Amino acid sequence: MIASTAKIHPSSVIEDGAVIGENAKIGPFCHVGPNVVLGDDVELLSHVVVIGRTTVGKGTKIFPAAVIGGDSQSVHHSALNTTLVIGDNCTIREGVTMNTGTVEHGGTTIVGNNNLFLANSHVAHDCRLGNNIILSNNVMLAGHVTVDDRAILGGGSAVHQFTRIGKLAFIGGLSAVSYDVIPYGMLNGNPGVLMGLNVVGMTRAGTDRATIHTVRRAYKQIFEGPESIRANAAAIRDEYPDCAPAIEILDFIAAESDRALSSPNRGNKG
Repeated sequence: MIASTAKIHPSSVIEDGAVIGENAKIGPFCHVGPNVVLGDDVELLSHVVVIGRTTVGKGTKIFPAAVIGGDSQSVHHSALNTTLVIGDNCTIREGVTMNTGTVEHGGTTIVGNNNLFLANSHVAHDCRLGNNIILSNNVMLAGHVTVDDRAILGGGSAVHQFTRIGKLAFIGGLSAVSYDVIPYGMLNGNPGVLMGLNVVGMTRAGTDRATIHTVRRAYKQIFEGPESIRANAAAIRDEYPDCAPAIEILDFIAAESDRALSSPNRGNKG
């Protein structure tokens, strides 16, 4: 079904079964597969491929040479009925690739709203991305990676499969992210080392100075305490009932994960 207000260049191929929303714009030489849903006001500039069981939310703009909704690159993947869901108002720049999920792990790759994907970044199968995230040029997310709201990943950084990156975390360019990164954490290097808190990001997000100082104190107790990271975090929990960012960090550390925790030391204590 193609909305009457959609504008489609005659050189593009829209396969039977595709759903194209109101005021969508599809430029020259694009290919939209039969199981694709493009929301209202979606724009494909030119030479864009959207295939698979893919849904693109309203207002999302996709630039040339992007391939969205391709099968997982996992060697264990069977492609039946897996999906990719992209939220509203995302910007997907040149050469970006995003894959559908795998049957073996739930079947869906999820991308939230208002995210920016710079050129040649990659979102692999079964990833879960929140809102207002930036993936800079050539960022590579392996399968099953979780990235929470407002995280920023610097150019050329690579994230190991099953890794979690917390809210408002900042990953430096060319970093190798092998372990989970706490909310508000700042990681840099290869191998990646936790360098402290993303104070600039917290300030821009409206966090007041007193709260930042409180989170710094909790950070020091967690990573410089006498026990393991998780034991230190559990021991201080009752000290921070009114500090939401500190509780977010403590909850993140306490949650189950397939990966260890990034720390200020390469020899992880978690």
